[in-house]
Amino acid sequence: MTLDQLPIGRAARIAAVDWLLLAEEEGQRLRALGIDVGAEITVAHRGVFAGRDPLAIEIGRMTVALRRLHARAMEVEPLQSRDGMA
Repeated sequence: MTLDQLPIGRAARIAAVDWLLLAEEEGQRLRALGIDVGAEITVAHRGVFAGRDPLAIEIGRMTVALRRLHARAMEVEPLQSRDGMA
């Protein structure tokens, strides 16, 4: 699934990023924030308007706003929750 499809509050690991879908400077900015393959993230919030933009994701101790376009370029693997549910 892509990051824009991840339910709010669900932890996941970024499995792949299609950097070709993003402008070079956008990709550099995301990597500088640690948003890259292997990073563990959680969707904290989605925008309320029709496009549901932006998404607020938690990575480490940061909260970062991402456009859905950027989130669609990222494949994620949901992580097991503490109660053992996927």
